[in-house]
Amino acid sequence: MAEPLRPFASLEEALGLHFRDRDLLRQAFVHRSYLNEAREDFPLPDNERLEFLGDSVLGFIAADLLYHHYPELSEGELTSLRAALVRRETLAQLARRFHLGDYLYLGHGEEESGGRTRPATLCAAFEALVGAVYLDRGLESVRRFLEPLLLAEARRAVEKALAKDPKSRLQEWMQSRWGVTPRYRTVATEGPEHARVFTVQVTANKVPYGVGRGRSKQEAAQAAAAMALHRLGQPAPEYVPRPDLEAQYPLPPLAEPENGLQPPPQPEPPA
Repeated sequence: MAEPLRPFASLEEALGLHFRDRDLLRQAFVHRSYLNEAREDFPLPDNERLEFLGDSVLGFIAADLLYHHYPELSEGELTSLRAALVRRETLAQLARRFHLGDYLYLGHGEEESGGRTRPATLCAAFEALVGAVYLDRGLESVRRFLEPLLLAEARRAVEKALAKDPKSRLQEWMQSRWGVTPRYRTVATEGPEHARVFTVQVTANKVPYGVGRGRSKQEAAQAAAAMALHRLGQPAPEYVPRPDLEAQYPLPPLAEPENGLQPPPQPEPPA
């Protein structure tokens, strides 16, 4: 079995927190594999209950921070951003920042197979640490610890999401969530030849999700994509409400989201 590689005092210093109950801090890093090989008198349980608690505390604090720091975002946008903050990859990266893998108690096999760097293990350790801080120091201490970390990640997530145009973002979102590619169709062309105005509708599996109007087909398609992103609860600062277009080209209501994501559309019937 493998003991921690660093003293826990160094972690407390890095966190800017000093635990009243040092055993609670140690427990946050006890992987279940360690207990399979530890002496019977090893005094600590594994970290899974702390992980459960920390996951809930983390989700609450993330939601609270986003609600107050991003008043312009819709419920769906906030849900998606919170999901980006608490996903495994994000938490594993935060764990690496504090070298949490070096503090783990691991079984021999887990150590040999790279458990100190495995994202799932690091994510669990970070959540367990949050749970331990909450029990030992209270909610405000957890908030002070997490706030700068989560807000920095939120800024990066928003910047990354908005670095591409609405059409690109919508295509990536639909392909990653549903495995479909949005289609754009010009539904109206108006005005004289030198001042054409185009109306474009975006669909997925023949279901319309947005409609836009512009001086070019590309401009109209970008507006339609922005509307679709907004309706799907994704960040879309380019979106401009067009009740006139929505009245002229009605869009079906979306199902209630589950965990911030709409259920995938039904596949197209065979031709």
